[in-house]
Amino acid sequence: MLRGIDVSAYQSSTYDTDGLSFVFIKATEGRSYVNPKLAAQTKRARDAGCVVGFYHFLWPGNLTAQAEYFVSKAPEKAGDILAVDWETTGDGTHASNAEKDRFIRKVKELRPDNRVVLYCNRNYWLNVDTTSYAGDGLWIADYVTAGKPRIKADWMFHQYTDDPVDTNVGDFATKAALKEWAAVD
Repeated sequence: MLRGIDVSAYQSSTYDTDGLSFVFIKATEGRSYVNPKLAAQTKRARDAGCVVGFYHFLWPGNLTAQAEYFVSKAPEKAGDILAVDWETTGDGTHASNAEKDRFIRKVKELRPDNRVVLYCNRNYWLNVDTTSYAGDGLWIADYVTAGKPRIKADWMFHQYTDDPVDTNVGDFATKAALKEWAAVD
């Protein structure tokens, strides 16, 4: 299992990269928010030789506009992974299954050379999701033993704690295998 973290504006731009193989960075939310630390956090991950992913916090409605906004702000580089963060919004709503699926498909259409994955927590996967569509792979949040999320579905990334930062493992034998899957140049 490979080690990785995910970061947003809440974390430093000089986060510790020791022992990490991948870093997911929040890029956008809705149709107006861009992580002010996006460039610095991206540089930190790339300088450490990590595979880089970017995620968009999905809101209900305006799926095409959100997808276009996300890909216009997330750096475009071969081998970067794109993710949709599907969870409850600040106002207590969430995108529907159809909206989540449309968003993933639109991002794949806009960035056909990048892998696109779904991030959600165990409750969403088991009790909210009705389509099981996760694009190119599932990134599951379940705060249990690393690599042992309590789901039956295949997963690629597992966020297993948020203490002290969102910490993940990747279900890849080696960093080279992750790079090959992500098509890193």
